[in-house]
Amino acid sequence: MATDEEQFLQDYTPGEYPPVALAVDLVVFAVTESTLYAAFVRRGGHPFKGALALPGGFVGADEDALAAARRELEEETGLELGGHRAHIEQLATYSSPQRDPRMRVVSVAHLALLPTDGRALPVLNPGTDSAAAHWLPVYEVLAGETLAFDHGEILTAALERLAGKIEYTLTAARLLPGEFTLYQLRRVYQAVWNTGRLDAGNFTRKMTGALQDTGRKAIGDKGAPAALFTVREEYLSPPMIRPAANS
Repeated sequence: MATDEEQFLQDYTPGEYPPVALAVDLVVFAVTESTLYAAFVRRGGHPFKGALALPGGFVGADEDALAAARRELEEETGLELGGHRAHIEQLATYSSPQRDPRMRVVSVAHLALLPTDGRALPVLNPGTDSAAAHWLPVYEVLAGETLAFDHGEILTAALERLAGKIEYTLTAARLLPGEFTLYQLRRVYQAVWNTGRLDAGNFTRKMTGALQDTGRKAIGDKGAPAALFTVREEYLSPPMIRPAANS
């Protein structure tokens, strides 16, 4: 004889409730030449055909949101996060009934930080669902582009998450190789905060307590040897003070 719960599940009719599809969207940040970039695609089909969008898509029946995010990113841009020591975390859930004109779609947005040496970005290759894939400067996109769906809102939220976290943590180092110079780290801060200059002496005083000197040197942009550091403490105390944009 079936238990009460088993009988309840046998009699349960999911079709009595409105259908809701689950999707993922990704904001993938990387820094080069003191500029913050994100990965974007040009949509190859409707809706919003030809519009700039964040990589993403629907979650498969046998996937969780994180697995779908990794798969969709690789399918749409050719970027495989596991091969780049990337950091990825959930950003927020977007559930406005009007966010997708096709049907009710709830999206779990993810923030990914891709480490680079600050000189070059990985090549992106568009997949079957996208007409093109690009790295584009974040602040330029926010100032001059209308993104598909609610992707402008998602991008703004991801930027604010990152810009806020680097005030009190060493999250900025996730955008660099495991060993980095203070110059490289300062350029990441300048890129994320969209500020032209941070005082080098003050920056060094703020950072050195949270960093570990490896004892190794790198050749700087001007040929002078520069100390290489790793992260020793996750949190900054006292925190950095974010300057006004473009200061």
